[in-house]
Amino acid sequence: MIKHFKPAIILFIILSVLTGVIYPALVTGLAQLLFFHQANGSLMTDSSGKTTGFRLIGQPLSSPGHFWGRPSATGPFPYNAGASSGSNLGPTNPALIDAVKVRIQALKAADPGNKAPIPVDLITASGSGLDPHISPAAADYQINRVAKARHMKPEKVRSLVDANTESRQWWLLGEPRVNVLTLNLALDAVH
Repeated sequence: MIKHFKPAIILFIILSVLTGVIYPALVTGLAQLLFFHQANGSLMTDSSGKTTGFRLIGQPLSSPGHFWGRPSATGPFPYNAGASSGSNLGPTNPALIDAVKVRIQALKAADPGNKAPIPVDLITASGSGLDPHISPAAADYQINRVAKARHMKPEKVRSLVDANTESRQWWLLGEPRVNVLTLNLALDAVH
């Protein structure tokens, strides 16, 4: 009977070392060598070199002098990557309707003179609840508020939005988008 256990134990040890040590070490080493920035979380730094966030995860911002991203559906802390998921609230769910109404009121209170239609991505969360991007329309909606709070000309802020607008991937996939953290870092560097 022991002769049957010996090959199984040896195979278990070999596979454990192969898949639990060698393979992860190899993949981690290749990722560090070939994709250093992405493998380390796509960290973003400000002009002084201080880490300010991650390029692929939204940030909770509420200052009138900064652009705001999509609302986060993660809880209890916004943009918590460990709790990434959608809210799973349907379009007729009263909780979603109430949340959208509160978000609309907050946007109107922050910029009462803005009569433009509010882009949907400023009042609804993304599927993951972590989306760091907004549409160019959502950025345009916020230009006057940000310019006024920073005592800048709206044209200067618009040029920063244009400079930080990413096009479709390979000119085919997705839609043009603005990374909110990248835009805010550019804005902080200028002003």
